[in-house]
Amino acid sequence: MASLFALPAAFAGQARAPSAPADGSTTIDRDGTVHITRAIPVPKTVSPEAYAKLVTGESWAPDEKSREAADLIEKMRVAYPVDIEQTTLAGVKAKIVTPKNAAPNKKDRVLICVHGGGFQTDSGSFIEAIPIAGLTGTRVISVEYRLAPKFPFPAAVEDSVAVYKEALKTHSPKKIALYGTSAGAILTAETAVQLRKLGLPLPAALGFFSGFADMARSGDAGHIYSIPGFMGFRPSSGQTLAAYVGKTDPKDPVLSPMYADLRGFPPTLCMTGTRDICLSGTADFHRALLRAGVDAHLMLFDAMPHAHWYSFHFPESKEALEAQARFLDRHLG
Repeated sequence: MASLFALPAAFAGQARAPSAPADGSTTIDRDGTVHITRAIPVPKTVSPEAYAKLVTGESWAPDEKSREAADLIEKMRVAYPVDIEQTTLAGVKAKIVTPKNAAPNKKDRVLICVHGGGFQTDSGSFIEAIPIAGLTGTRVISVEYRLAPKFPFPAAVEDSVAVYKEALKTHSPKKIALYGTSAGAILTAETAVQLRKLGLPLPAALGFFSGFADMARSGDAGHIYSIPGFMGFRPSSGQTLAAYVGKTDPKDPVLSPMYADLRGFPPTLCMTGTRDICLSGTADFHRALLRAGVDAHLMLFDAMPHAHWYSFHFPESKEALEAQARFLDRHLG
């Protein structure tokens, strides 16, 4: 269930290197490339539970087919009791996740979740839908969109739009919110751009949780962090999604919403961590929304790696999920 990218197998059992000198070193090439050596301790700002996890260097988003992922889903269903129905909407596979505590006055609302997984796997159709359904008391449609490399862009956008249009048949757009983590965050923004391109009403709110919106350029974070944070090497974030981009111009405004007119976008919550491979992308998109006059908010967690809320039982993860739920719940009325 690696969220946006898969950590190379060579690093799965990577041994710990000796600690770097406390003072570190920095050299800068003529082209501005920086080579650094630093000793970076786990900050004291995190919870004891998060500290114990961070010192292992392990991912907070376990592989989707692992026993750890299955255990995580089972524990989620205990913490957030839901009913799950596998179905098809507008020809697209989907899960309907209905909270057992669904309030009668919330039956006219629906949340649409587009999962993470680098557009090549399904890392979050359970993980991202179950807690939010439980915390908001609202039914979630988790879209199982077509995956790359067999189905590159715009297949995932087409599937998400189809499910949204189906939801519009029975719900006011003011009672629909769209959200996703990692690749799902990217797809959330892409879908919103496509909806407006098609002349469809936009949803009441967007959740852009740990993603980026520019396939043509990468920020610092894509060159510094991996899924678990500092462990392992990552190429720049945009390069890792070549199978999804396919032959499309990386500056296409639907593929890369940073090049779209974002004015009039719904209220949007952006969320990331300071050790997230998508830190730059999330922050850059938040700034772009603000420049466009959108009611956009950025929530940043110190020392947290990519999609840390997948491991839902840590204090920082609970705080993240509760913030996501509050935001979506509030904007659905």
